[in-house]
Amino acid sequence: MDTLAQHPDPAAACAEIYTRIQGIPEHSVSLMTRASHGRALRIGAYLFYAAGDWLIGIGYPLQGTPSVEDFDRALDKAISQTGATDCRIVACELPARLAGHLAKKDAYYILPLERALPKRLVNIVNKASQSLRIETGTTFTPQHRRLWGEFMGFAGLPSNVQVLYASVEELLSAPDCEISLLNAYDGDGFLTACLVVDTALPDFDTYLLGAHSRQHPVPHASDVLFARMIAEARQRNKAFLHLGLGVNQGIARFKRKWGGFPALPYLEAQWKEQKRSASVNVILHSIEASLDTSLSEMEHREHDLAQRPFRMLWRLDKDGRTSWIGGTAHFFCKSFERSFKQLYKNIDTVLFEGHLDDASLETISLVGKQPPTPSACLYDLLSEEERHRLERMVRGPEGPLFRFLNVEAENKADVRWYLRRTQHWYAFFALWCAFLERRGWRYSVDLEAWRLAHSLGKHVLAMEDIEEQLEALRSVPVERAVNHLRNCALWPAYLKANARAYLAGDLMGLMGTSTEFPTRTGHIIGTRDQRFRERMVPYLEEGRALALVGSAHLLNLRSMLEEDGFTVTPENRSLWGRIRHYG
Repeated sequence: MDTLAQHPDPAAACAEIYTRIQGIPEHSVSLMTRASHGRALRIGAYLFYAAGDWLIGIGYPLQGTPSVEDFDRALDKAISQTGATDCRIVACELPARLAGHLAKKDAYYILPLERALPKRLVNIVNKASQSLRIETGTTFTPQHRRLWGEFMGFAGLPSNVQVLYASVEELLSAPDCEISLLNAYDGDGFLTACLVVDTALPDFDTYLLGAHSRQHPVPHASDVLFARMIAEARQRNKAFLHLGLGVNQGIARFKRKWGGFPALPYLEAQWKEQKRSASVNVILHSIEASLDTSLSEMEHREHDLAQRPFRMLWRLDKDGRTSWIGGTAHFFCKSFERSFKQLYKNIDTVLFEGHLDDASLETISLVGKQPPTPSACLYDLLSEEERHRLERMVRGPEGPLFRFLNVEAENKADVRWYLRRTQHWYAFFALWCAFLERRGWRYSVDLEAWRLAHSLGKHVLAMEDIEEQLEALRSVPVERAVNHLRNCALWPAYLKANARAYLAGDLMGLMGTSTEFPTRTGHIIGTRDQRFRERMVPYLEEGRALALVGSAHLLNLRSMLEEDGFTVTPENRSLWGRIRHYG
């Protein structure tokens, strides 16, 4: 195989090479569906991945040679079938109508396995192997988390590559996982380098990503692992290694060193088909409102007036390194965007409870919309008087007079539908969020922090996968959800006290307003506290990390972190907040 650049007709060369390669890493459905939290669909010879309002199109066919016309027709069908508005495609050639949406240009690197390894590299690998212990496994350990955190701190990788790093632990936990880790340990047992390999496709293995340590360096450890990856691919009778994109000069140079070459052009386009419409899902509708960047001048002024200092924050010091932990709220009446921007200047890694991308939220939504069991149907557990009172609280004043006075809410939840047709935890959250939205609580602390972290190129990690989050939601006691809905008359007073305590950073005051909140149970909080502790501590110990969890978790986590050797100090605290904290 020759490099693409050596051919006078790149399009013909692409077709010729693709006939022999017949595949790219994105054809690994198990990898892509897990990494994107979307579903796969095939239209003709082309794969697409979709969830919610987004769609990813793969313009490299599963069979035959690439055809921009065929792909464009398949793309139109995929958009029509899914209703997607937030679109991204990767292809060797873009349809003419999308030429103005080019977002990235690169090339896929290929390493044919029939080629002998360069003798110079064989000598280097043989010598370096003497001081290393090499293992192949599928377990993501605390040592891997430390290595990931360290490597992401200095590697300077693009945000989409960072997302792939962040998803490795979840990918490995999947029952149909075909991802493996090649690990190199030094003489003291420290993980000094690791490569991640996807073995799902029949003709080739894919080198997904790698990391090496500066704290525990061993020269040429990555070279030793690369040689092992080649040897194992040969044992599986693979024809070649897919090395992915060039990404940057350093990574491309490493791939070329081993004989890899840019075989296929890679073009990426991103665009929106149309303005995203309001979601029928109350929760997702509120999320969209909090993340909408197309604000009018008046809305910008309102956004500026809504800014407040983020005081639900504690500084963590250990061994001369500093990190932070903060308490979030899914919905709130004020914004902390400026405060987070200032805080992120000292942060490299941000940890959240779970994934907050649209695909993950849509997955939770789909599970929540499954019909409830008879014993957990909130409609039947509330009396008609209670249902009517709940409707008035959630929907607000209704009727011709209120419409004339312009005080009737625009987006009103179908209260009885949620009570009748959805899971008890989903109905509770949907109706609660609809009430919050009507009262002007259109901001989201955790989503605001998530969006900013990604836009600023931070290393963003989720401490729980989707199944763990769903497990917590399913464990919400039905009787507590019923009681909270039954006592909806207390909601306005609850909101006022909640906002006052949160803005002051008064954790104990906040707990006083939320002890009867359906998710504030010992099982839910206690079980997850220990899980968060185990998964956040390696990053907090590295320093320059921020863990953001629901505020209720801070009650236990602060003392847990003190047990782990951290000095825990409240930050940005108002005078009243300090009195409440120390009093």
